[in-house]
Amino acid sequence: MTQAYGGQSNVAPLREALLKAPGEAFRRAFDNPAYGFLHACDLEVAKREHAAFADLLASLGTRVHLLDVEIDSPDLLYAYDPLIVTDRGAIPLRPGKPNRVPEAAAVEGWTSAHGIPTAGRIEAPGTIEGGDTFWLRPDLFCIGRTLRTNQAGADQLAALVGGDVRIFDVPYWKGPAELVHLMSVISPIADDLAVVFTPLLPAGLWQLLGDLGYRLIDVPEEEYPTLGVNVLAVRPGVVIAAEGNPLTAAAMAAHGVEVHTYPAFEIGMNGSGGPTCMTRPILRG
Repeated sequence: MTQAYGGQSNVAPLREALLKAPGEAFRRAFDNPAYGFLHACDLEVAKREHAAFADLLASLGTRVHLLDVEIDSPDLLYAYDPLIVTDRGAIPLRPGKPNRVPEAAAVEGWTSAHGIPTAGRIEAPGTIEGGDTFWLRPDLFCIGRTLRTNQAGADQLAALVGGDVRIFDVPYWKGPAELVHLMSVISPIADDLAVVFTPLLPAGLWQLLGDLGYRLIDVPEEEYPTLGVNVLAVRPGVVIAAEGNPLTAAAMAAHGVEVHTYPAFEIGMNGSGGPTCMTRPILRG
């Protein structure tokens, strides 16, 4: 039987993905400062931007599933964070941002309904968010210890994932108001190529990338706030990136990368989430 889930990679061909369109919780996001949105949300613009992103992803060969559930957290739009999918099944996480804790159950409801077993889950006092995790190789998993991912959460996830797991401390930078996930500073886009924001890249991760022979594309400082480093690999060397980052796009193209862009004002910069954040890979490979 062909595997219907898994693919422990951030760059292998993205066969199936789960997205969550913005809804009423997103409309109200700016009303609560704890959510960290930059301005009042225009839901209709957000829906159009998200539809354009979903259509683009589908046009590149990915089967797109939409999570048809609405909870109070506007951050469920960023479906990468509440749960990861491994070759053994789904692992619901335990986000460090309080409003995001119920999101894991919402996404697990979808994975369970679609025949994906739960391989384990993160329990208190552990906290961890998907944005602090990525695969460099199928047996090499990276975790960032951040303001949302603590040591207990990292240790629990490492035990569940197994294999070679590396944990890196991510800089505090500007604190909770402008949180830095591990994937805020790196996006692998091919087996030996990654987009990075070097000033915030953990030194140990920089060394590991060098040891593995990675080529690094540096995002200029002026394109960091506009999600220049948040790039989704649809397959090796074919990516989706947020509009408005011409220098990063040109640098990727110079490395032979095929770059596709989408408008990312309401669904991107407002909530500080790019194309990787909005996409929970279900099946790669």
